[in-house]
Amino acid sequence: MKEFNRVIGYDDVKVELERIIDMMINSEKYKALGVQTTRGLLLHGDPGVGKTLMAKCFIKASKRPTFTVRKDLPDGDFVKYIKSTFEKAKKQAPSIVFLDDMDKFANEDEKHRNAEEFITIQSCIDECKEDEVFVLATTNELRAIPRSLLRPGRFDKSIVIDNPEGEDAEKIIKHYLKKKKCGKDVEAKEVARLLNGRSCAALETVINEAGVYAGYENRKELSMDDLVRAFMRVIYNSPEKLKFKDSKYMLQTAYHEAGHTVVAEILEPGSVPFVTIKPHNGGMAGFAHIDNDENYFEDKQFMENRVISLLAGRAATEVVYGVTDVGANNDIHRAFDIVQRFVDDYCTYGFTNWEGNSDYVPHALEEKRMNYITCEMERYYQQAKKIVIENREYLDSLAKELFNKKVLLARDVQRLKIA
Repeated sequence: MKEFNRVIGYDDVKVELERIIDMMINSEKYKALGVQTTRGLLLHGDPGVGKTLMAKCFIKASKRPTFTVRKDLPDGDFVKYIKSTFEKAKKQAPSIVFLDDMDKFANEDEKHRNAEEFITIQSCIDECKEDEVFVLATTNELRAIPRSLLRPGRFDKSIVIDNPEGEDAEKIIKHYLKKKKCGKDVEAKEVARLLNGRSCAALETVINEAGVYAGYENRKELSMDDLVRAFMRVIYNSPEKLKFKDSKYMLQTAYHEAGHTVVAEILEPGSVPFVTIKPHNGGMAGFAHIDNDENYFEDKQFMENRVISLLAGRAATEVVYGVTDVGANNDIHRAFDIVQRFVDDYCTYGFTNWEGNSDYVPHALEEKRMNYITCEMERYYQQAKKIVIENREYLDSLAKELFNKKVLLARDVQRLKIA
């Protein structure tokens, strides 16, 4: 259906929406099969993923009169408005009632979801069962909606709209970049790797912000550097200028992040979309972003690789400077958490070590568990150091370029690796 051409990517979701539209328009062929047509649809996902856009395309494709409800009235008046809207929809059936941002209709928390607004919607839907009133809703927080309202018979179909990833992210990036004048160094695939898993709104904002940089500096095209600057500013709230002028500290930080990157790339080639030494989200240090393989939680090897990569920042600092890296505290905690899962949840080292999430763990068992965990951590750390030492040339070149550029993309990481 051409109405859904406005939605870039999300092909599986569009097919499902088109199927429901077909039931609404050609209901007789489904009735002949003894099929009950869908009477309610809920689109839910993070803010900015395009739920309202999809809903509007759905409404346009249905060709039905639509009555939209948004929370813009005081509570008492709003409940009356909900009732009157459903009454209008019944009179003009077949029709649609569109409940946009339904989770904002009431202020009840997760444990107290029986708000009058939701009870009213529930009763209105039940009263419309004999009429051709289709109920379409969007929500950011599914937990805010009572389960009784979400059940089949009220909302027969619930579709998750995830943040775009992979090919979908690249398609959306290309769509937004077409509207901008870009230099030859701008690659949609590289930008998509940076913004993979971010909302459509975030993608659009980053690209627009990159254009602002170019315009302010009186350039005719936006560059990849503009996009990287915008990405760090919008997504990670990274300051334009670094507060720390100490080049020795910054170079040591670069070696730390380069250590993570080198080991991750050796163990899982192509897993680092970017690495930076710029502070982010109020923090003081940079970070190396490492993608999770889709089978990460199903394969112990991937998890072990992550442990080794986490410890590689400290390992690189020790190898290069011969000092203890006091900035590796968070890395160490995360690595310990994963190894502890090996012992407790996966019983990697035997069932005799399992403590069963009990409130009371015998001292002897706790001592045995911790011995396994610390021994494994030491083993993984030695592996990290070994990889760092064996790839010292790669580490040095990566750290030096990171020190100079502050942010390196996947193509930079790969170029230096090949060299």
